[in-house]
Amino acid sequence: MVGFVILTAPVLLSLYVFGASQEPLPPLRPELQSSLIATKVQAIAESTPIATLFPQYTDRTKGVWRYFEIPTWTSGFFGGLLYLLDTRSKLCHSKEVDWLALGRNWSVGLVPLEDNTTLNHDVGFLSYPFQAELLVNPGNTSAQNSVIKFASTLASRFNPVVGCTKSWDKNTDPTDFQVIIDNMMNLEVLFVAADINGNQTLRDIAIKHADTTIANHFRPDGSTFHVVDYNSTTGAVFRRRTAQGYADNSTWSRGQSWAVYGYANMYNRTGLERYLDTARHAATFYTSRLPLSGVPPWDFDAPSPAPADTSSGTIAATGLLLLAQLEESLTPPNRTGANFWRHAAVNLLNSVTELAWKPSWQSLLSNGTVNNRASTPNNLTGTVYGTYAPAHSAPFK
Repeated sequence: MVGFVILTAPVLLSLYVFGASQEPLPPLRPELQSSLIATKVQAIAESTPIATLFPQYTDRTKGVWRYFEIPTWTSGFFGGLLYLLDTRSKLCHSKEVDWLALGRNWSVGLVPLEDNTTLNHDVGFLSYPFQAELLVNPGNTSAQNSVIKFASTLASRFNPVVGCTKSWDKNTDPTDFQVIIDNMMNLEVLFVAADINGNQTLRDIAIKHADTTIANHFRPDGSTFHVVDYNSTTGAVFRRRTAQGYADNSTWSRGQSWAVYGYANMYNRTGLERYLDTARHAATFYTSRLPLSGVPPWDFDAPSPAPADTSSGTIAATGLLLLAQLEESLTPPNRTGANFWRHAAVNLLNSVTELAWKPSWQSLLSNGTVNNRASTPNNLTGTVYGTYAPAHSAPFK
């Protein structure tokens, strides 16, 4: 379902809410408003009463979803998507499907993860449906407790010497503290939990992690390393590298899109100007490195021809739309910047849709890259995280 990002009503509203304050936008491709979107999602959502397996990516030929048990890092995205469709249906005054009930059903299978202390940083992703439930029913104590527990798990991975939450536990060396750029997407659960219980320490952890990531993940040109290895006892960086990109000194495009969105959201949450500057820097790099087709490759430095990653494009587009909203909110509004990012987002979404719209697939788009460095490269698929993960800020602000 890569590509659904633009179709949620809050994101659509972000394109047009400022009316005369913005320049006319390029028209959206008609596929981005197709009735197939709801039809495909509904068919999957109604296929099981209580989900115990969750879609992550499709096969490469027929576009059929492949399902995985919890706690796969993508387990929370589909349930979150159903909540977004509920928001969309309300704003569009459509009552044909009870998306809220479907979203709640798909969240039930995630509840046991609340007390699973073996989870890594991906608890932020897993919490998305519970964050969405609180928008619908802020007094839902069950959802509140879920978010707080997930946030506590993430906070327990914070090392004050390093200044980050740990991403992976893959290395047998206990002093190897691995942090990936993706973790910028998980910080939101700390803010949501802090909003619930007033725990300022959770906000402080998110801010410190973001600051440390600026210092050590970013290159001068605004590109990012995928992985930074710290010494857990001294906090020193001893390696900068990739795990999913082309090379240690290259820029994995999905990681760059996580950075665009992550820092836009950090500014949205804190109002700290350094995060807006970082989001702009990351977005400028991303948009300047797109090929003539407008479709991002899986890595901006991979030899041509390189597989595309449409999920990178939809994630980045949502980050650009959020960035545009933030530019417009400044005093005085930065309307030139807002218009630039909106145009870039629409062009990016149109480009990936033109390439990869697949009416016969269970996903919406093909040409997502899961992991091109796998022993058998996993690319040319539909991916669920390209559907939801970046879109959660629009309704979750």
